[in-house]
Amino acid sequence: MKINFLSCLLSIGLVTVTSPSVLAQQVVVDFKDLNLPEESFYNGSDGANGFKSRGAFFNNSYNPTFGSWSGWSYSNTTDKTTPGFLNQYSAYTGGGFDGSSNYGVAFTFNPGSAYIDLPTDFSVKSAQITNTTYAVLSILNGDQFAKKFGGTSGNDPDFFLLTITGLDAANAPVGIVDFYLADYRFVDNSQDYIVNTWQPVDLSGLKQATRLSFALTSSDVGSFGLNTPAYFALGNLTLERSNATKVQEPSSALSLLAFGAFGASLMLHRKQKLISTVASFK
Repeated sequence: MKINFLSCLLSIGLVTVTSPSVLAQQVVVDFKDLNLPEESFYNGSDGANGFKSRGAFFNNSYNPTFGSWSGWSYSNTTDKTTPGFLNQYSAYTGGGFDGSSNYGVAFTFNPGSAYIDLPTDFSVKSAQITNTTYAVLSILNGDQFAKKFGGTSGNDPDFFLLTITGLDAANAPVGIVDFYLADYRFVDNSQDYIVNTWQPVDLSGLKQATRLSFALTSSDVGSFGLNTPAYFALGNLTLERSNATKVQEPSSALSLLAFGAFGASLMLHRKQKLISTVASFK
């Protein structure tokens, strides 16, 4: 008779076999699970109306008539120098966060037209945010639609603001986080800035959210709305398990009890074997 140690512990309920997905207490949505050829992007032209990365859903709306889209795309393009609409998928960093090739790109001309649905039982912790090349070069130099931030004198109090709203399952707001992608409102113009690196944004105040909704506002507004290109890039959206149930692990006392039970079982087996051996000689 062979006694399997793990089977013994399982039989007395002191060891539980749990799948790796249940054990995960944190998920980092990094877009690395999405395949792209080099220097390319996905913009929803397949009509899928969105995509998932690490269980999070990113919405997308594609118009085949005009070849336009809103919501989310993902990209690995690296163009930091070409201005204009034809370079709408490049992060100004020239790549994803922490050496990753892929990153998300949002176009949200209307508030809420870009959103993320979080996976069940997870809450948001943080994200890495940066500007796109299209937005940065427009802010720096102006273009046919938008002004140069600061104006001719450099004193215009311009800004480009990302607002992230957390929504619960009933679509009610649970909190708001503001992040300035560019801010020229300082009295001292040397303090004016445009975000040109990946920057961490704390979203832990939105823990009750099941959806993140994104909106962009700017000081440069025309008769049709925003003049500043309504784009930003996202990487490493970090999520934490939000349910109270934790993976059960035996305490040290229970572990000792398990070893004791195994030892007792082994001694009993040896005793029974010895009695059987003695009896065979009688």
